[in-house]
Amino acid sequence: MGTTTFTGAVRSESTFKTVSKDSTSGTITEVATIGDGPVSLADADVTLTNATHSGRILLVPNGGQDNTYTLPAPIAGSVFRFVYAGGAADATDALIVTPGNTNFYIGGVTFLDTDNEISAVFSDGNSNSSIQLNVPAGFDVTIIGLDTTNYQIFGTVTGATAPTFADQ
Repeated sequence: MGTTTFTGAVRSESTFKTVSKDSTSGTITEVATIGDGPVSLADADVTLTNATHSGRILLVPNGGQDNTYTLPAPIAGSVFRFVYAGGAADATDALIVTPGNTNFYIGGVTFLDTDNEISAVFSDGNSNSSIQLNVPAGFDVTIIGLDTTNYQIFGTVTGATAPTFADQ
């Protein structure tokens, strides 16, 4: 099927799914689900998938321990939006990591310090594959697959301790 152009509204009674197709093997990979409700992430380490998590708001709980959220291998156009859903400042950390150091972040987040300071925290753009959101009072962080190697990251983190980027 070729390119389809719509001049009016496109409607779905459920969701829209965006996919990519490997030009050699013909394998279809789901990139994102658009229009579905938010996903409440478990108070545990979670490995994310494009089919379940991309294109949806990911609600991060007030953790009982530090939780690690592992992204899938990057696909251009995948979108993961992490929003803190706790009712009070968290006493634990949320870590968002790529599958490994060969998949890294480009960009940074704005840090809103609860002591009324504002700053920016950036990845090194060539190997940082982990962001640690330290005892957050709130955050809204978006991570977008740029290609099969890199993720773009941006958003805001509020708390008393700045977030940190690192290699895994």
